[in-house]
Amino acid sequence: MNSGKGDWKTIRSLLPYLLEFPGRVFFAALFLILAKAAGVTVPIFFKHVVDALDGKTVLFPAMLLAGYGLLRFFNTLFGELRDAVFAKVTQRAIRRVARKVFDHLHGLSLRFHLERQTGGMSRDIERGTRGISFLLNFMLFNIIPTLVEIGLVAVILLTKYDAWFAILICATLFIYIAFTLAITAWRMIFRRTMNEMDSQANTRAIDSLLNYETVKYFSNESFESSRYDQNLQSWEAAAVRNQTSLAWLNAGQSAIIAIGITLLMWLAAKGVVEKRMTIGDLVLVNAYMLQLYMPLNFLGFVYREIRHSLADMERMFSLLDEHAEIRDSEEAVDLVASGAAVRFEHVHFSYETSRPILFDIDFEIPAGKTVAVVGHSGSGKSTLARLLYRFYDVDKGRITIDGQDIRKVTQQSLRHAIGIVPQDTVLFNDTIYYNISYGRLDASREEVLEAAKAAHIHEFISSLPLGYETMVGERGLKLSGGEKQRVAIARTILKNPSLLIFDEATSALDSRSEKGIQMELSRISANRSTLVIAHRLSTVVDADRIIVLDAGRIIESGKHRELLEYGGTYAHLWALQQEEEKITESANIGVE
Repeated sequence: MNSGKGDWKTIRSLLPYLLEFPGRVFFAALFLILAKAAGVTVPIFFKHVVDALDGKTVLFPAMLLAGYGLLRFFNTLFGELRDAVFAKVTQRAIRRVARKVFDHLHGLSLRFHLERQTGGMSRDIERGTRGISFLLNFMLFNIIPTLVEIGLVAVILLTKYDAWFAILICATLFIYIAFTLAITAWRMIFRRTMNEMDSQANTRAIDSLLNYETVKYFSNESFESSRYDQNLQSWEAAAVRNQTSLAWLNAGQSAIIAIGITLLMWLAAKGVVEKRMTIGDLVLVNAYMLQLYMPLNFLGFVYREIRHSLADMERMFSLLDEHAEIRDSEEAVDLVASGAAVRFEHVHFSYETSRPILFDIDFEIPAGKTVAVVGHSGSGKSTLARLLYRFYDVDKGRITIDGQDIRKVTQQSLRHAIGIVPQDTVLFNDTIYYNISYGRLDASREEVLEAAKAAHIHEFISSLPLGYETMVGERGLKLSGGEKQRVAIARTILKNPSLLIFDEATSALDSRSEKGIQMELSRISANRSTLVIAHRLSTVVDADRIIVLDAGRIIESGKHRELLEYGGTYAHLWALQQEEEKITESANIGVE
């Protein structure tokens, strides 16, 4: 991305947030003007005070001193009022942008989220929102006012004194700005490198901590620490170069300011000696120089920080440029799922063009019936669930629910009609109650408890010291695999969807628990269209239809007994699993 164009694009994207509170922006600008007017007038009053000290009257200088003090107070007062009035604009902009990025991330496809780096992305958002506050406050209330103040001082000096005063100020300003722009542009590469290394380090740290148990299993703490330190080392090198170049930048800016002030004071002192200027004029010029020195020096700092903020925001705003692969069409309507009959019509699909997954998949789940899909790992079983949820769109063919193409209905209504119990259940780092109630946020407590009872987990939860208020930990790691799975089942029962998907729903359960849960799943799937994705064939013997997938193709289809009589792949898999179960049972008997 072109840096300049990217910076302007970022700045333009913030303008709409300023228009949300036009009144506050107006009064903030008014207070800004009043503060600068008071600030520019202060040295003029001070000049008259110094000149008046040559006279014999005490009252006149006293009034000037009172005016001088009042202007000083107004300068500060109006500045504080400006900040107070504009605070809501800044904080609302941060909130709006953060919400927009958050909503956009949830709107992106599963493909993006499978490839994302959570730690780095969260750090990009954190730095970006912080950069918004800096950019709005300092760009609007420091850079523009400082340039205005410099212009006003130059005009005053030009009209009241020798033209050389204005020429020297303008020349100093031009050299200072040119030097600052050039060096800062060169330094930005260090800042971007720091951001990149910081995001990578955070990604490594988060990934390693989320996989704490795996690290411990293989005693790879030193390896993880070394990988993390590699990114920190790169960040350190960029940070050192950044700080070193900053020192040279500050030294150069100070040299330019010092030379400019020295020349101006030499001109003023010469004017006093030649009786063309009073002592008050000398004081006025000196005061203006000191008054300009601070904002001009600060201008360099603000410009650097604004460029840094833009670099920080650039990564966050780049998330908004991510293309939402799956979108509702303009004509999309809400899904009307009465019977929830599902139809896969000659579906072809590939995650990547070079790697096809499904070939000519054609089958139906009649309303209220259960269809099971079985097959070896990698045959494409779980892909069917992802397509039905419309995490991806099919390459060819179509999927319909009650005759409605799922690409022509809203994603929200589609997903509202489907309930899934996935193979790998991930829970929120919150209470058990929250995780179950997530299935239907407006459900009553009685309904949540009934769902837990139906999933055979109520007794376990009640035995815990905190009951339903027990925290489940990051990704639910405080619960066992079976407990997490039962929470997921309870959550789906609470949702009460028209269409159910069980994706290896009982894979984490022992045989005894599996039988109980299987009976419950059969109960809740009665009179509902149900897609069961299974590896364990014993869980699908009662399905109305069983489909056998192999390498993305349907190779067999029928009821359990029909497939056994056919003697094909299903019968072979059944025989293998029955043999494995006999061996397992024998081993268990031997242990007992």
